[in-house]
Amino acid sequence: FASLVRALKTGDFLALDLGGTNFRVLLVRVSGNGKQKVEMENQIYAIPENIMRGSGTELFDHIAECLANFLEKLGIKDKKLPLGFTFSFPCLQTKLDESFLVSWTKGFKASGVEGRDVVGLLRKAIKKRGDFDIDIVAVINDTVGTMMTCGYDDHHCEIGLIVGTGTNACYMEEMRHLELVDGDEGRMCVNMEWGAFGDDGSLDDIRTEFDREIDAGSLNPGKQLFEKMISGMYIGELVRLILVKMAKDGLLFQGHTTPDLLTTGHFQTSFVSAIENRKSVHFSACVFLAILKGELGLDPSPEDCVATQRVCQIVSTRAAHLCAATLAAVLRQIRDNKATERLRTTVGVDGSVYKNHPQFARRLNKMVRLLVPDCDVRFLRSEDGSGKGAAMVTAVAYRLAKQHAERQRILNTLRLNRDQLLEVKKRMEEEMNRGLAKKTHATATVKMLPTFVRSTPDGTERGDFLALDLGGTNFRVLLVRVRSGKRRSVEMHNKIYTIPQDITQGTGEELFDHIVHCIADFVEYMGMKGASLPLGFTFSFPCHQTQLDQGILIKWTKGFKASGCEGEDVATLLKDAIHRSEDFDLDVVAVVNDTVGTMMTCGYEDPQCEVGLIVGTGTNACYMEEMSNVELVDGDEGRMCVNMEWGAFGDRGELDDLCTEFDRAVDDQSTYPGKQRYEKMISGMYLGEIVRNVLLDFTAKGLLFRGKLSERLKTRGIFETKFLSQIESDRLALRQVRSILQHLGLTSSTCDDSILVKEVCSVVSKRAAQLCGAGLSAVVDKIRLNRGLEKLSITVGVDGTLYKLHPHFATIMRETLKDLAPNCEVTLVQSEDGSGKGAALITAVACRLRDAGK
Repeated sequence: FASLVRALKTGDFLALDLGGTNFRVLLVRVSGNGKQKVEMENQIYAIPENIMRGSGTELFDHIAECLANFLEKLGIKDKKLPLGFTFSFPCLQTKLDESFLVSWTKGFKASGVEGRDVVGLLRKAIKKRGDFDIDIVAVINDTVGTMMTCGYDDHHCEIGLIVGTGTNACYMEEMRHLELVDGDEGRMCVNMEWGAFGDDGSLDDIRTEFDREIDAGSLNPGKQLFEKMISGMYIGELVRLILVKMAKDGLLFQGHTTPDLLTTGHFQTSFVSAIENRKSVHFSACVFLAILKGELGLDPSPEDCVATQRVCQIVSTRAAHLCAATLAAVLRQIRDNKATERLRTTVGVDGSVYKNHPQFARRLNKMVRLLVPDCDVRFLRSEDGSGKGAAMVTAVAYRLAKQHAERQRILNTLRLNRDQLLEVKKRMEEEMNRGLAKKTHATATVKMLPTFVRSTPDGTERGDFLALDLGGTNFRVLLVRVRSGKRRSVEMHNKIYTIPQDITQGTGEELFDHIVHCIADFVEYMGMKGASLPLGFTFSFPCHQTQLDQGILIKWTKGFKASGCEGEDVATLLKDAIHRSEDFDLDVVAVVNDTVGTMMTCGYEDPQCEVGLIVGTGTNACYMEEMSNVELVDGDEGRMCVNMEWGAFGDRGELDDLCTEFDRAVDDQSTYPGKQRYEKMISGMYLGEIVRNVLLDFTAKGLLFRGKLSERLKTRGIFETKFLSQIESDRLALRQVRSILQHLGLTSSTCDDSILVKEVCSVVSKRAAQLCGAGLSAVVDKIRLNRGLEKLSITVGVDGTLYKLHPHFATIMRETLKDLAPNCEVTLVQSEDGSGKGAALITAVACRLRDAGK
């Protein structure tokens, strides 16, 4: 509750307290200059019996009428104030401002309300009037309101108890025990609705003939059986039934009864309080005469008065003790939850029976101490009813709703609609055409680089080939054995090596010497020292190729910055390093982009595979384009695989209208500001950074982590993209999300923080998958139009850690693709062997074609 008080928003709040025959409207003013101060004005209105048992429309119209009257009296009818609604009947609550009435209790029977949302009904009644407007922010039960009211003054208060017209309790339960609500961190207030305890027959052995008679004559037979043994609505009636039985058996009033004594409801619970108010009968003789003679028309003897008082004591004591027994169970639960030997807690209490009956509170308190001696319980009477609590919940909820709206406003900048995605597709198509054309190629962002790969494997390839797969901070060296004929197969052996950051940022010579050193290690490891094998080099950076065995590096991406490489042929750089080592000799046959390698790997199994896609550290795509469209290479016959280098899409501003402040922050802090804009919105190297920047912004605005920034979260690159995949996993409990946040130094993060971080991750990764799907839809539609087809059936080979490891990326991308390219039937095949196998296969095809040429 300390956090509740801190969270209170200053201002004016309305509260509506409906739970019996009267209801209250309150104006609660929360002011604070460092210290919170709560002032209240209120008005009580009656609900006539014909409205309690009429139609729901009449009931809510009456409430709206009283609300209008209250606002007019205070001269605030023109203000739209937030309102908290205390509605003290059993409800199924789905959110703070939505509550469906399960069943009426306490004598209410208004038709057409059960099973409906009471907030919706009140809003409708207010709207129908049209003379004022309010913002219903929260609906709570009166027990919750009482707990909150008392919790304002005593921060140990974690139980709310009502014993009035009806009875109920609420308490703070551990989230991990609430299976109906997602999340397992922290606590949530549970409205017990304990009045219905016993409806399953569990109290039948202690219910008496009088309890059964009361139930049979009630508006809801078989329901609220516990409440009918305890609450103010029934205590007086229980006493009346016992007095009637004793009179009929000749034990009271000389065996006489009167019409008033025989009338249901004529012995009010207030009579019980009055009769028990004096211990000596002499002091209360006038009370007995007033009640027994004046109200019920009886002529009691002194013995009758003593017996009547004893009946009242027995009925009210039983009620207090039953209440104590159930409260003891709640206290035990809280004590066990906290795993403490001794519990210190406060129960906030309200209700006419607890407050007005002279002995009820004392008996209840005494029995609780007897039943749970290991709990130090303070009972705190709520002086302000539950309305103040409702207004306080509203004040907090209003602040939270404003925060939620602000968070959604920010996240909406990262959400894309269908029109925006279609626009991305259209712009990608335009850039593809610009990259293919000689005239516009130089200024195109999507470079559409020819790869000189013109054919996929035909099954006759054979031999041993080395492959080198370099595309990130790890690289692989592979030995690929290709067998043809009936036993057509590809057998692979590989080893993974790392490239230290100082080498990726050092000189080109150091980088290629390191690579050759690793190849030498692998050749020795495989026992093939001295063999000269053909080598396929998967080099996953933008290259300009004029032939298959040459690749001139256009620019480094993905954080590489080795000097003396841009503008150079990487095959030559590799050969030079091999010669410097003098350990072995290799025949560099093909320089291949990883997308092409992926397409070839999948194409070996599926001849329909004519597109390669990578979504990992970076992102790129390639596909088989008609030679007639590849203007940078002579010849119009057949097809050639084009390496799109689509990561640079957007570098001329094509994505500026979709870029957010978070994209710009990531770009500004990157190795190459202004470059690879599309890649920076999609790939694994950047998604974690986008999320980190959103989280920083939320925290700075007080919308997350209580506005407290951890130093670790300020560190660039600390929120790795693998965390997105872990956090968004449906199998991951919020507790595990929290452990990731704790790893980031966010030790005081709450369950709500975890939910919000999960939402941020989901928004960022969904946008990435949609953007990728939009780009791919442009590619497959271009192939379809190239071939003049109404419908195209095609396979896309896909590789990359983000695509493979993220729980939802592939699904969202597939849905987007289907939506934006409805005339293309696309099968996405995950490449199991990476692009290294593809490089070896391209080398095998090249060797086959070269040998055939010879």
